[in-house]
Amino acid sequence: MQINEELYRQLDKIGIRNINNIFYNLTAPALYEQAIRRREATISHLGPLVVRTGQHTGRSPNDKFIVEETSSKEFIWWGKANKKIDEISFNRIFAKMSAYIQNKDLYIQDCYAGADTNFRIPIRVINETAWHNLFARNLFIIPTKHDEIDKHTPEFTILHMPALQADPEFDKTNSQVFVVVNFERKLILIGGTSYAGEMKKSIFSIMNYILPRRGVLSMHCSANVDKDGDVAVLFGLSGTGKTTLSADPERKLIGDDEHGWSDVGVFNFEGGCYAKVIKLSEEAEPDIYECTRKFGTILENVTMDVHTRILDLDDGTLTENTRAAYPLTHIKNIEKSGMAGHPKNIVMLTADAFGVLPPIAKLTPEQAMYHFISGYTAKVAGTEKGITEPKATFSTCFGAPFMTLHPSVYAKLLGEKIEKHGSKCWLINTGWTGGPYGTGSRMKISYTRAMLNAALSGELDNVETFEDPFFGLQIPKEIKGVPVEVLNPKNTWKEKEKYDEAAKKLAAMFHANFKDFEADVSDAIKKAGPKAG
Repeated sequence: MQINEELYRQLDKIGIRNINNIFYNLTAPALYEQAIRRREATISHLGPLVVRTGQHTGRSPNDKFIVEETSSKEFIWWGKANKKIDEISFNRIFAKMSAYIQNKDLYIQDCYAGADTNFRIPIRVINETAWHNLFARNLFIIPTKHDEIDKHTPEFTILHMPALQADPEFDKTNSQVFVVVNFERKLILIGGTSYAGEMKKSIFSIMNYILPRRGVLSMHCSANVDKDGDVAVLFGLSGTGKTTLSADPERKLIGDDEHGWSDVGVFNFEGGCYAKVIKLSEEAEPDIYECTRKFGTILENVTMDVHTRILDLDDGTLTENTRAAYPLTHIKNIEKSGMAGHPKNIVMLTADAFGVLPPIAKLTPEQAMYHFISGYTAKVAGTEKGITEPKATFSTCFGAPFMTLHPSVYAKLLGEKIEKHGSKCWLINTGWTGGPYGTGSRMKISYTRAMLNAALSGELDNVETFEDPFFGLQIPKEIKGVPVEVLNPKNTWKEKEKYDEAAKKLAAMFHANFKDFEADVSDAIKKAGPKAG
């Protein structure tokens, strides 16, 4: 893409000067050539680009900061997820980065976040590596018309320099990694890590700050729509099945991870998908599997035979968090506009490693709000050092690390929209059955799909239910394609008394976690939690 003087003027305005070469809005093939020429990546069988991210194979939540400045500080939900850094430290890091950039080649992509033109945010992504620039091109929305490109003026700019490290003592960071957002200067500085997901989630944090203040609910969810226009939204943390379950051949994919819900309907924030691919099954997840065999896909930390270039998706030697980043157009059945109407069904996914939550349950609006605020899933033994048994994880709004405003802001918006549009709400457990992790087994994806399809099709609207005695949830008595004994989690346990103990234990964890939010919710929502514990 031809570079004009306006680009240099905009870069100079934010303090980026004396650049060597600028590679501006390169296409995927051109970025491939650059990545290979610079030995940043290798090409695997059938064309995906295989990269390594070094020691950082996932996000660095302890290294994410928001600058405490006048324009935003009164709105930010300060705490563990949103840590403060002062303006002096930000300026110091930026000065170091602007000096580092001088005489370097830069790769620049001008993109958008948000499919709805009424709410989209123009962004610019600046990288020192070609493959990270391809990641930005895959994950964000790319302008397609020449006049649109010419008029593109970024509202936020990402500067991602993986080789530049912070000095924790001098820069007031926690490590050599830094992810720093400055809302006043509209800059995002990322360094010390090659994990590309930091760029994606930084923009999500930006959207979570801007949109709710405009009456739009920002959501960490996947979404799809059927031929009749019925939209389904699936909330869930990593590993609960958002991406897998939203890729349904009978429904058009709107997006797999980040969406807004406006007065018009749902819209995708992104132009691509960032799917976990460890132990990916061609049979269970054919659409995502096919994307690991396509030109343009980036495969992070996936093992490959150096001679045949054949992938081994089962190999977690480098990390269990192997990823594929690909444009939405790699999926056959998509909603090309990235937009649809209001959700008819809202699904909250959890992977309960204790094996006590039902595989599916109807939720009242109050229960939906309770579980949205709770954001429960569970980590299993072996995923982190020191974890020897299932560990409950509560991430409010199913995305606490990215929620820049207080959770009550998002919860209030969700409650209002559920009431206004009459959305039906469901809890689906994609975790363990027949016992906890190590004793029981993971719920079969075929059963989960059957339950989800029954809910979305309306088959469960009038089905007979029974109440779970511990969590107060309404469980369908029968679903076509699912064994009856699977629907009641207690029936799948050999030792019933151990099920009761585990259920009471998890219920108590829910209650303890929710104490932080009781002051901001109604009595009806408080009472919608577990009955036991």
